[in-house]
Parts: sequence; C-alpha cells; structure tokens
Amino acid sequence: MPTRRSPRAEADPLAEDPLDAVQADRVRAVLALGGVPQDDLQDGLQQVRLRLLERRARREEPPRDIGAWAAVVASNLAVDWHRTKHRQERVSERLSLLSAPDAQVQGGPEERVLALAVAEGLDALPAAQRQLLVLRYYVDLSVPQIAEQLGIPLGTVKSRLYAAANLMRERLRVEEVA
Repeated sequence: MPTRRSPRAEADPLAEDPLDAVQADRVRAVLALGGVPQDDLQDGLQQVRLRLLERRARREEPPRDIGAWAAVVASNLAVDWHRTKHRQERVSERLSLLSAPDAQVQGGPEERVLALAVAEGLDALPAAQRQLLVLRYYVDLSVPQIAEQLGIPLGTVKSRLYAAANLMRERLRVEEVA
C-alpha cells in the first residue's frame, strides 16, 4: 500500500519523515541498548532523521537499506554518547528503570536481573565491540552488512564479534556466580 503524502510533503520532499514507525522504534532500541538514557532517545532519533534529510538535501543516493543505515547511525550516536558519560551514571539509571512498574523488560524479576546483567556487560565492553554486538544480535544485521555499513573489513567484524561474545559470556558467567 503506497504511503500518502501530505500536500506539504508534495511541495517540499524534505518535509516527509524519512523513517517509518518500525525503523524509528528500532533506532530508539539501538540507542537504548547503546546506553543512551530514556530522556535522550527522542533526540537521538531526531539526529538520525536529520542525517538522512541532510543526505537528501545534498542529493546523495539514499542508502540501499534505510533500516540498516539508520541502525548503524544510531549505533554510532550511542557510541559517541557513551564516550562522554560515566559508567556508574548509566548503571544507576538502568537500575531505576528496571525497578519502575512500567519497565520495558517483560517478565518477572529473573528477566529483569538478566536484562540488567546484559546491560552492564554491554557497558563494560569497548565501544567498537558493543556496537557490533548490538548491530548483529539486536538489529540482526549479517556480518557482511555490518562490514559494509561501518566500512570496515569483514575479518575485523568477525574478530571483534568473537572477542565481544567471549567477553560477554565471561561477564555473564561471573555475574551468575556472584
């Protein structure tokens, strides 16, 4: 079913939202998994939209897969945000989110504890490894797609994913024992 464009969008192609609802939700999720606080998710989403609109304004070819491109941009924004904040602030925020009655995590206390352990494990990883784990296992991009979107060699993606998965596995094993 074709999307209907508003009269304003007909006059100005930049007025149309470049992301559909599913892509916007995915961008917010990637930002959240990257450690961006709930209050900043909408700003991050707007940054992704702005970058896509800037591409259009420069008359650049649109990305072949806008969803993958948007997820990578969101992941890069999360990496940038992550570099500027202290780890303890993020962990405290996640604790308060997980204890809130309307927390995003479905299920009981065990699922919430696991979600917190995964979030802390992601926080402990180097930014490049965290980014790859989110893109591979949450966004579900293939290894070649990640390499193409980030502009890094396939072997680099594979080795970082391998190292990141091992670190996460070890981190979760330690958390389970503690």
